[in-house]
Amino acid sequence: MAVRLTLLFIMLTASAWARADLYAFTDENGVLNITNVPSYDARYKVIQREPKGAPRRDYSTGSLRSLRAAKRPPGLDGMVSRAAQTYQVDPALVHAVIHAESGFNPQAVSPKGASGLMQLMPDTARRYGVRDIFDPTQNITGGVRYLRDLLKMFGNNPRLAVAAYNAGENSVLRFGGVPPYPETTNYVSRVLSLHSRYSHHS
Repeated sequence: MAVRLTLLFIMLTASAWARADLYAFTDENGVLNITNVPSYDARYKVIQREPKGAPRRDYSTGSLRSLRAAKRPPGLDGMVSRAAQTYQVDPALVHAVIHAESGFNPQAVSPKGASGLMQLMPDTARRYGVRDIFDPTQNITGGVRYLRDLLKMFGNNPRLAVAAYNAGENSVLRFGGVPPYPETTNYVSRVLSLHSRYSHHS
C-alpha cells in the first residue's frame, strides 16, 4: 500500500520532473526505485511517458537541461581529437562523455553547478586551469585531463573512470567499484553504450 501511495504521489507531482519519462521497479527489500533516466536494468518499467512534442531534455546526470537550442560547436571533432591525443585518452570515450553530459550544448548548466560541454564543477575547472568554463576548447581540455587522471587512478578501467566522473573518485574507492546509485549506474551504462557507438564510427 505504501508503495502504491508513493507511486501515486510521484506521478501526481511529475510536473516537477519536467514531465519526463519515469521508470520504476520495487526491489527485493520492498524499496521503490524510480528514475527519469532510461536504464539498461530490465527491472525498470515505464510508469509515465513524456508527452509528444514536449521540449527535449537531457537527464543523463540527474539534472535538467533544455537541448532545444543545442548545436555542436564548430570544430568540436578537432578539439576532441587534439585533447585526446595530447592526454592519451580514447576520443570515442570523450565524445561519449560529452554526449551524455551536455548533449553537445556548450552552455549547459546543471542545478548542481556543473557547466559546459563536459559539465565541469567549478572546483574541477580551477584544478585544471580552466578560466572560461563555457569555452569549448578550455572545457574539453579540462574534462579530458580529469578523465585521464581518473583512468590512471582506476587502472585504465573505463567503467570505473566514468563512474568516478559522475559520482566522484572517493565514492568509487569507498564502494570498491561502481557506486550503487541509480543515477551513476544508469550514467555508466549510457556512456559505455555511447562509447561503443562512437568507436564504431571513428
